[in-house]
Amino acid sequence: MAPAMEMVVGLDKGHKVTKRPKRSKPSQRKGHRSKRVKFIRDVVREVSGFSPYERRTMELLKVNRDKRALKFCKKRLGTHKRAKKKREEMIQALQKRKKYRLRLCVDTTA
Repeated sequence: MAPAMEMVVGLDKGHKVTKRPKRSKPSQRKGHRSKRVKFIRDVVREVSGFSPYERRTMELLKVNRDKRALKFCKKRLGTHKRAKKKREEMIQALQKRKKYRLRLCVDTTA
C-alpha cells in the first residue's frame, strides 16, 4: 500500500484534497469594540458623568471597602462577572482621577 492511495478506512480515510484557508466568521469579531464606539462612549461618560450607584461604589472603594463595593455592584447589576468588571472600571476611574489631580497640582506649583 502506497501512502498516496486513498483509503476507505483508518485515520486518513477519504479522498485527498488540498486544505483551503478558513475565513473569519462574524462571530469571531463579536464583542470587539471599534474606535468609533469607544470614542462615543468616552464622550458620553465625560458629558454625563457617573450614575449614583457608580459614585457610591467609588466612595466604598476610596475607604478600602472592596468586598462591600463588589457586593453592592452585584446587587445592582445582577451577576458576579458584571460586578467584578464594574468594580475594576471604577478602580480605573479613581486612579485616572487621582493621576489627573496630581498632574494638576504639579502644574500649578511649577
